[in-house]
Amino acid sequence: MPDSPFVIAGRTFTSRLIIGTGKYSSHAVMARAHEASGADMVTVAVRRVNVSDRSRESLLDYIDSNKMFILPNTAGCYTADEAIRTARLGREAGLSNWVKLEVIGDERTLFPDNEALLEATSVLVRDGFVVLPYTNDDPIACRKLQDAGASAVMPLGAPIGSGLGIQNPNNIRIIREFARVPVIVDAGVGTASDAAIAMELGADGVLMNTAIAGAEDPVAMAAAMKHAVLAGRLAYLSGRIPRKMYASASSPVDGMVGR
Repeated sequence: MPDSPFVIAGRTFTSRLIIGTGKYSSHAVMARAHEASGADMVTVAVRRVNVSDRSRESLLDYIDSNKMFILPNTAGCYTADEAIRTARLGREAGLSNWVKLEVIGDERTLFPDNEALLEATSVLVRDGFVVLPYTNDDPIACRKLQDAGASAVMPLGAPIGSGLGIQNPNNIRIIREFARVPVIVDAGVGTASDAAIAMELGADGVLMNTAIAGAEDPVAMAAAMKHAVLAGRLAYLSGRIPRKMYASASSPVDGMVGR
C-alpha cells in the first residue's frame, strides 16, 4: 500500500522505529539488537558519551553511523538551563544539531516538566537546533511546542520504562489530528502489541529503549518491534472496521437456501 515517507525537518527515514542505547547487557548485544530492529535512527544520551576524550572506548564505537542517524538526547536534565547546556555540549562535540529534548519534572515518575520544556525548546530552536521534545500526552502542550518551533512532538504512551503500553489512546488520536509535525510516541511501550497500537492510532513513529534492552532476548524483541511498527502502520492506512455492539455475520445471508 502506498505510504507517505517518514520525514522530520526535511530528512527522510526508512524506518518508523527509533531505538535507544541504554540498559543493554553489553554494547555487542546492543549492536545486534539495532541491526535486527531495522531502525535507522538511534538516540544517545549526551551525558553517556565521553565528549572530552573521544579516543577512549564509547558506545558510539558500536553504532554504525553510516546506517544509523544519531539523535543526541538530554536525559537526566531537570531544568531548562541544564537541558540547553547539554544540547549545546553535544553539538560542540560533533554529535548533531538535532536533539531529543528531555526536561524531567519529577524524579520518581520521570514525567516531563512542560513549562521548562517549552522554554528550552524556544531557546534551542532560535539557536539553530532541530528539536524533538519528549512531553506528556497533552494535546495543548504538544500544540505549544509546535508553535515554539519543534520539528516533531514526542508524547509519552506511559511513564518511562513502565512497559504499561498506551494509557490514553484518545489523547494520542487528538494530538495526531491537530499536529502539523510528526508525532512520535515515546516511552511506555512494553511489547510488540503496544507498538502496533501506537501506530494504529496514527502515530508517525515509535521510540523505545527498555522494551527491547530489558527483554529476555533483546535481539528477538527488536525484530518483533520492527514487524509490529510495520503492521500497525499498515493497519492504520487500511482503515479498520467500525466497532459494533452485536455480532455481524461474516458470510452474506442473502440468497441462501431457505431465505
